[in-house]
Amino acid sequence: MKKLFLGFIVFFTAINIWGQDIIYKKNNQTINCKIIEIGLVEVKYLIPEKYKDVVMVIAKDDISKIKYENGEEQSFVNEMYDKNSYADNKLNAIKFHVFSPLYTYLAVSYERSLKAGRSIEGTLGIIGIGYDPLNVNPGGAFAKFGYKFIKSPDFYLRGMRYAHLLKGTYFKPEIALSTYSFNQNRYDYTYNSFNSYTVRQNTFSGALILNVGKQWVFDNRFAVDFSVGLGYGITNLKNSGFLDSSYQYGFSVEPNSGLAWTSNFKVAYLF
Repeated sequence: MKKLFLGFIVFFTAINIWGQDIIYKKNNQTINCKIIEIGLVEVKYLIPEKYKDVVMVIAKDDISKIKYENGEEQSFVNEMYDKNSYADNKLNAIKFHVFSPLYTYLAVSYERSLKAGRSIEGTLGIIGIGYDPLNVNPGGAFAKFGYKFIKSPDFYLRGMRYAHLLKGTYFKPEIALSTYSFNQNRYDYTYNSFNSYTVRQNTFSGALILNVGKQWVFDNRFAVDFSVGLGYGITNLKNSGFLDSSYQYGFSVEPNSGLAWTSNFKVAYLF
């Protein structure tokens, strides 16, 4: 009889525990409780078997998920990184390199936000369009691809979020490739003659560049982006016969040291 009575106690205790809500904290702790209210920044709950009339409170930022007594689950994400906080943000940008025609190329970039603090950006440049200060008639193309890390605040307040997913100071590792041809003057000297002629030089260059920059967004429609970068690169172009052998259209590579650098000023349309 005693065993049967103890069995009933264990059975009803298990039912009572199973019927509770469970809060899963981000530090892997759990709280068996009864949820009574979920607010904008906090969750209120009761632990009847311990504190019958005491309402406990926990910040939503400390919760990973809640499992309710009916088996349903609800996950919680920090508001700064919750995609629902940016439902009105335009996530794509087409960018024009404002001064590119002054340097004999035309470049356009495309950026897409992946999530809060992360985006990807690709650039395509057509070489040979615009002002040709060196008079070498270049023709070719270059491409760049980068992954952008947008800086988050140095400290976090509850309810804080990015002003816009594409806005802010950023760090962007980038791969750049360039291939083009241009007119190169050649000279032959002999004892009693001097000859000059022009050949078409084919060039290939590549670089890994670390960029830092800042992007401003206006009215969720337009943006301005400025950045500078340093890195390492390679090129088959040597110092002889070209007025500026480091310039690779869209970025620069110093042939002897391998130092690569770039700077960009872009205006963008968001959609």
